Amino acid sequence: MLVKNWMNNDFVTIKYGDSMQEAIRLLQEYQVELLPVMDKKKLVGVITDHDLKEASASKATSLDAHEVLYLISKIKVKDIMSKEPITVHAELTIEETAQILMDKNISGAPVVDDDGLVVGIISKTELFRVIISLTGVGAKRGIQFAFKVEDRPGSIKEVADIIRKNGGRMESILSTHKDVPAGFRKVYIRMYNIDRDKTQQLRDELHGVADLLYYVDHMENKREIFSP
Repeated sequence: MLVKNWMNNDFVTIKYGDSMQEAIRLLQEYQVELLPVMDKKKLVGVITDHDLKEASASKATSLDAHEVLYLISKIKVKDIMSKEPITVHAELTIEETAQILMDKNISGAPVVDDDGLVVGIISKTELFRVIISLTGVGAKRGIQFAFKVEDRPGSIKEVADIIRKNGGRMESILSTHKDVPAGFRKVYIRMYNIDRDKTQQLRDELHGVADLLYYVDHMENKREIFSP
């Protein structure tokens, strides 16, 4: 999962000499989280809604509405932008990018190529799309089961084989070692084509090979949480 396959490549930029008013207009019109600030083809900064709010708070607290409008038409992007912007390379993985955004406490970043040219934007919106795509929840179908299984070869296959035996097809499998004892892992499997009349039978069989933590049936709008 590389950034170049998920980034927003239909992005909007702003010139460093443009006004704060223009930045506000672009952020609102295109519903984006940040604007790369360009000097010709060179990236010189980024501007976000946070930058605009900070500038407004510091410069317009004692002004009336007309004075505020005049002020934001005169303030230049170059004076309020975040300089030395954090960027990510187009061939970084989504996971690496998510770590960067979290560590730097930013909502997004310009994506650059080998020549340092801006080729896209990656933000929390794109990361959410990755999660939706990977888990299959966007299709609004099927059932997700969560298990605690032994962390050993074949433990996930045992669960998957039971699902297949009952006619289920797997949309996604995710796993993690977070919040489980040593020697175990959590596994999240989304499946579809399950006969709802056989759900209880399937749950009973799954209980025999793993600790069932919860299940969510999106089509039937049902969910049940089990004791870990």
